[in-house]
Amino acid sequence: MKKIFTQFVLFVLLGSLSVNAETLQAGVSVNEIPKDFFGSWQIVGSLEKTNSPKTFKGKSSDYWNLSRKGDVLYLENPLNGANAEVSVDNVEGNLVTFTRKVSYDNNKVLTDTVTLRIDGKKFTGLNNLKLEHYSLVDYHLMKTETALYKIIGNKYAN
Repeated sequence: MKKIFTQFVLFVLLGSLSVNAETLQAGVSVNEIPKDFFGSWQIVGSLEKTNSPKTFKGKSSDYWNLSRKGDVLYLENPLNGANAEVSVDNVEGNLVTFTRKVSYDNNKVLTDTVTLRIDGKKFTGLNNLKLEHYSLVDYHLMKTETALYKIIGNKYAN
């Protein structure tokens, strides 16, 4: 259970996982992302809904640094050095949705979809998590665990 939470923390509240690089998807221009999106944020999350309360922790907090290098967006944790390249799915004004998918332990896939509404030095949003467990024998889907977190961010540096 601690391991699953640690995996969750990488992206939502950035712990440490190996990451496959992803860049902006077609149709979403990096120039559409509000400038207020980039910078350093203190994040607080609270579990709103889950089908697996033993897997997902009720409350958490961490730090994100959101930056851009060319057409690639980065989500980094300044405390532990963990980082991830993320794929931006949608931008509508100050509403940004991004996703990251990572495989680990040879049979698990964690998909994070984060939607943030940015308002200057604050954001509110949701983090949808889906953790899929596959058979090591024939790779059929054995179990899916889900969680929805409400997240709040306060910017502390640009």
